[in-house]
Amino acid sequence: MPLYTTDALILRTYKLAESDRIVVFLTRDRGKKRGVAKNARQSRRRFGGALEPLTYGRVGYLERERRELVSLHYVEPRRSPLAAVHGDALGYVGYFAELIDEWAPEADHNEPLFRLGVSIVEAIADGVPIEPLARYFEHWLLRLQGVYEVDERLSDDARRFLASIRTAGPSAVGGIAVSSRTLAELEAAHRALIAMHLEKDLKSARVLREMRR
Repeated sequence: MPLYTTDALILRTYKLAESDRIVVFLTRDRGKKRGVAKNARQSRRRFGGALEPLTYGRVGYLERERRELVSLHYVEPRRSPLAAVHGDALGYVGYFAELIDEWAPEADHNEPLFRLGVSIVEAIADGVPIEPLARYFEHWLLRLQGVYEVDERLSDDARRFLASIRTAGPSAVGGIAVSSRTLAELEAAHRALIAMHLEKDLKSARVLREMRR
């Protein structure tokens, strides 16, 4: 039973029994995994804050054949967006993590999706404005999945913003001039596409709407 070590993004956790947690994480080279973090709810010494959503780091885990859950041995965090965000931006961390979780295939290598997620974590940690960054993330996630469709009703300003982010990295998004009205227009278009292809409304998207009221 080998110990696998790899870079990973923590996506979400669930309670398991009295002291453990189930951790969903996306690895660079072996796709999405679900693992048990023993005593993660009772002792912070082993994992600390490393199990927060979108924490990027190095993980070690044991995997047995024909077992759905791996055994998460350790997480060595490198960057966490939660150290750099507050207020409404906190809701976006869960939103990004849920989107990656929904589209990441189980145990199937998808390095482009992993690299997109890591680039978003780094951009958040570097203070890139969250609203244009969210539109960047939605756009590229949908493109990577091969389901992006340009809404013919989009304004010229929205089309210009989309053209700009096709050649810019997420760290440069904050330097692109775009109005809040245009961002709201793109948000509505992207959310409609996401809901259509996932055939549901994301829980984190509903949380974001509630936070704005």
